[in-house]
Amino acid sequence: MFERLKEDITCVFDRDPAARTKFEVLTTYPGVHAVYMHRLNHFLWQANWKWLARFLSTITRFLTGIEIHPGATIGRRFFIDHGMGVVIGETTIIGDDCTLYHGVTLGGTTWQKGQRHPILGNDVVVGAGAKVLGPIEIGNGGRIGSNAVVIKPVPAGATVVGIPARTINVDNDYKDHHKEAMRKKIFEAYAIPQNMPDIDPIQHAVDNMLDHILAIDEKLQAICQTLKQLGAETEGLLPKELESCQIRVKENTNSQNDGI
Repeated sequence: MFERLKEDITCVFDRDPAARTKFEVLTTYPGVHAVYMHRLNHFLWQANWKWLARFLSTITRFLTGIEIHPGATIGRRFFIDHGMGVVIGETTIIGDDCTLYHGVTLGGTTWQKGQRHPILGNDVVVGAGAKVLGPIEIGNGGRIGSNAVVIKPVPAGATVVGIPARTINVDNDYKDHHKEAMRKKIFEAYAIPQNMPDIDPIQHAVDNMLDHILAIDEKLQAICQTLKQLGAETEGLLPKELESCQIRVKENTNSQNDGI
């Protein structure tokens, strides 16, 4: 047990550049205090001292602003940064090396007994304000962007953002990248990848689609020109709608280029 408590302090230095000394972490980090108390409360819960476990968890919530149900199962080297407003439900399962930021909710969506809260794998980061709801599984190495609302399972190594959450990146080599990041002391705070492009993913997809449509249209125009040179009749081969579409696509592309 003491080994786990020592790990809970040590892992803070890998994920919070503001941490200076172990004494400071032990005495001033509410996320660490909440995890320490949960270790005790979870032990009492499993020993069937449920009222005492709930009472102490209520005291912990009052002191730290972090609510962790004593029935939740939490792995090793778990870190809650800032912590205010974090809620972790009764049947939540959290793996090793996970990080939560303030305002995170790991909540249930049903009153039925049994598993009704999320299951987080190892090395999962949940950004500030994110809501992970229901008995869904977040794969190892998953990244939940700030303020995302996750209601469907997230595959291993995936980064999801938005409401409802959508996948914007899948890192199949997240294990190797994690080891390299730990070696270089690089941490993806708030679940934001270091190499994430500074553009809206939806706008990026629309831009690519418009470019693709324009390229296809230009090829069709070239084919029509070639057929016309060979003496074939091309009148009416391209519908008026396609010609007008070409004009609109070119206008949109030009206007976007002007705005860059």
